[in-house]
Amino acid sequence: MKFIYHAKLIPFLFLLAGLFLVPACSDVKVDIKSPAADAHSYDNSVYLEWNNTFMEIERYAPGYRPGPAPRALAYLGLSAYECLVPAMPGFKSLGPVFPGLNLPNIDAKIEYYWPAVVNSSYAYLMERFFYHMENSNPQEFGLIEGTYNKLHNQYASTVNAEVLDRSEQLGRSVAASVYQWESTDSYGHNAFLQPQPSSYLPPTGVGKWQPTFPDYGKATFPNWGKVRRFAISETDLLARPPIPYSESENSLYFTQAIEVYNTVNNIKLGGPGSYEGEWIAQFWSDDILNLTFSAPTRMIAILNQVVEKEDLDLAQCAEIYAKLGMALSDNSVAIWYSKYYYNLQRPSDYIRNVVSQKYPAAANWTTLLDNPFSGYQGMNPSFPSYPSGHSGFGGAGSKIMSSFFEFNANHPGTYTFTDYCHEDRTEFNGTPRTFSSFNDLGDEDAFSRIPLGVHWRMDCDEGLRIGELAAQRVLELPWR
Repeated sequence: MKFIYHAKLIPFLFLLAGLFLVPACSDVKVDIKSPAADAHSYDNSVYLEWNNTFMEIERYAPGYRPGPAPRALAYLGLSAYECLVPAMPGFKSLGPVFPGLNLPNIDAKIEYYWPAVVNSSYAYLMERFFYHMENSNPQEFGLIEGTYNKLHNQYASTVNAEVLDRSEQLGRSVAASVYQWESTDSYGHNAFLQPQPSSYLPPTGVGKWQPTFPDYGKATFPNWGKVRRFAISETDLLARPPIPYSESENSLYFTQAIEVYNTVNNIKLGGPGSYEGEWIAQFWSDDILNLTFSAPTRMIAILNQVVEKEDLDLAQCAEIYAKLGMALSDNSVAIWYSKYYYNLQRPSDYIRNVVSQKYPAAANWTTLLDNPFSGYQGMNPSFPSYPSGHSGFGGAGSKIMSSFFEFNANHPGTYTFTDYCHEDRTEFNGTPRTFSSFNDLGDEDAFSRIPLGVHWRMDCDEGLRIGELAAQRVLELPWR
């Protein structure tokens, strides 16, 4: 423990007498770490506070689903990582990997209070990523200032004022550099302001996606596949071709439509396994603005629980949150590139138009996705079906978390985890579910879209593969 003050020269007589000059307790400012302390010496509270705040704001954020949310998480995580990397022995800055990212030099020999650096970095970027909510959602936007002030005041009670100010200036400086680089991504920067461009007209043709019953929502983020990537390469970007369109009852295309049709009908009729199927569909949905956070942010909600359970330190948080954010963002870019490349219809359109020729009741078939705010029932997400973004987010998130928390002495390839993030919800079945590994968690998330009725199995298979690939490419970056 170190005292920050300037002691006056103590008279030689007092030294001989063994007396020491000690300032009054009220005049002492304590810095709880030494200048040489690295980021492993601090706890995870600043990360948990800010990511909980992100989840609450993003739940209500217009235009943030599905791409801008993981993109924001990527830049938030990258900035915080770059703030801390000088205090993370064995880790390297990613600045050289990203052309145009000009980061300030950080002298780790100078004393910083590292949690305060992260606090100001998050605050700086969050204000800019959610600025469009300042007037429309002032309560949620106000959480940014509230979170910053809460942590700042906490630090100010124990940290020397000069050190705290220097630390916060550093966080803002790094965040400003990251934001300047972020703003050069013309397709991603402020894309949340126009998620459904009126200029985009979806291609027509047999089996092609068109705005879908019942709300006929316009295409969402048709240009998201052009957004900046962090690790996944251009050659990895395009999904494998989907199953060829066919109206033959013997075709795999028809068979997969029947799977969705029968699965949803069984739930509606209360058949065998219907409770479990509906529970899974609702538990993982996270589709509706204002009801829950979105599907990619769900991975942050899960990570927060594991971070708290495992009591990760500040440096470990810097690594895992940066990796997860980048993987989720790259997944969104690859998936949406492929969605608008193939432009595959939703199962519901095929069921209502083609399956109904064999089963007339299918003409009025609907999904299980309802919006309690608009009143629309039996909805679909407003973009092409193949591949599934939801499945990709599950694959990316589960692989990043598996790489960090599994395959070690404590968890040799397994990790028993219960997801409590929707535990108290009454609008849907958010009863906690337990998993024996992150792979199991990711798979259930991915294939939950079938009982919901919004995706073909091929969508889930390929989305899961792309998400895992996006995560693998992030893990291959030169972190060390």
